[in-house]
Amino acid sequence: MALGRPGFNRGPRPPFKKKEAEHYINELIRAVEVRLVGDNVEVGVYALKDALAIAEELELDLVEISPNAVPPVCKVVDYNKFLYEQKKKMKEIKANAKQTVIKEIRFGPNTSDHDFQFKLKHAINFLESGEKVRAYVHFKGRAIVYKEKGEILLLKFAQALEEVGKVEQLPKLEGKRMFLTVSPKGGKK
Repeated sequence: MALGRPGFNRGPRPPFKKKEAEHYINELIRAVEVRLVGDNVEVGVYALKDALAIAEELELDLVEISPNAVPPVCKVVDYNKFLYEQKKKMKEIKANAKQTVIKEIRFGPNTSDHDFQFKLKHAINFLESGEKVRAYVHFKGRAIVYKEKGEILLLKFAQALEEVGKVEQLPKLEGKRMFLTVSPKGGKK
């Protein structure tokens, strides 16, 4: 009879699977010869056992950093420090990557002039702050009959934004919506 709550006896857990190393280190390196680089090391091509001896002498690890090169490039470095620096570089690259923000503006096929001007003002602000604008006309029910009205509205919108943005995608009908994408002309101000 199993102890514990009923329905929770699932048997033994599968063994914890260790994450495999991203690089071959020390004895896991398969090459016969390696090009050795690193601090306090004379750069050159060495036999694997000589490279391992140099790394051991410096009390560091031999890490294969470029396995596709001929011969493979190995670096004498503390492996944990090497991984930490790589993560730090990746985080920095990710932080510097520019993320595009797309603001959406919705119209109906029979949008009034006042609403159009109001939404146009918002679009201009978005474009001046360096964000893309995706304007769309949503057709409800039988309003799809007026798709020409929607296209004219979007083209008028694009023409009004000519000074601050450039049209990235002309009006295109997808399902019950017609889209227009405008991106900023200059950078952020």
